[in-house]
Amino acid sequence: MRMTLQDWALLFLLSVLWGGSFFFVAVAVEELPPLTVVALRTGIAALTLIVILRLRGEAWPFATGAITAFFIMGLLNNLAPFSLLFWAQTMIPSGLASILNATTPIFSIIVAHFLLADERMAANKAIGILFGFLGVVVLLGGDLLNGASIASLGMLACLGAALAYGFAGVYGRRFNAMDLTATQVAFGQLVATTLMMVPIISVIDRPWTLPMPGLAVITSVLALAIVSTALAYVIFFRILASAGAVNVALVTLLVPVSAILLGTLILGEDLAGRHYVGMGLIAIGLLAIDGRIGDRLRGKGTARPLR
Repeated sequence: MRMTLQDWALLFLLSVLWGGSFFFVAVAVEELPPLTVVALRTGIAALTLIVILRLRGEAWPFATGAITAFFIMGLLNNLAPFSLLFWAQTMIPSGLASILNATTPIFSIIVAHFLLADERMAANKAIGILFGFLGVVVLLGGDLLNGASIASLGMLACLGAALAYGFAGVYGRRFNAMDLTATQVAFGQLVATTLMMVPIISVIDRPWTLPMPGLAVITSVLALAIVSTALAYVIFFRILASAGAVNVALVTLLVPVSAILLGTLILGEDLAGRHYVGMGLIAIGLLAIDGRIGDRLRGKGTARPLR
């Protein structure tokens, strides 16, 4: 499937929205606990998707057989990775968090290889994983050689989030047989995540005791939920429908660029040289997994999708 000019424009917009999520989180966690930010993100995004569902005339997705799946998907795709990433961003720059999050397709391939019979690892994927982990070693190397530190714990949390996304990608395949639209699945898992988060933050954060955050934090939370979550889901599935999974997966390569630019220009974050080297190695790994460049060099017209 070829990318039209509109598809490319939407892809770059999506990368900015998802890259912006790291920026919005960095602002929000300055005054709010990470778990509270997770609950606000999923809750407000779910409310936004209610409007989208109504406008599209789509039914509520809470059929008996889907409720359990929504809660498991919410745990794997929202609660666990959001909590780890948001906590990590209290310790490391948003740009570095986005680079480590770009390893998600690498973990997805590893998980799928062991759990799915039809997703065995091909040669290009093995090469991609090798480069990806070399990139991770470069990113973690300096801190781990100097002993465990807050920064290294933050980076490990980001890798834990990427692993959770990998399991979510495998588990999410079961929704294909449930006759649900992409918006219904997104809404169902966001509602489930919010319901799980409410008792957690009630015990741990007790948000009603927190001081009122500033305007910048409130704006960042709203943008994170409405723009970088609800709207981003709509754009993602729009590209998926028109350009296919192979092309929409290119956003994985673009998100760190947006996040780093926003973090550097607005937050004044500064990444070390090895962080850019690590990002380059991860990018090479993702391109190898994608298979497009290798196929072109061999004169083939098809490409392997990122998983």
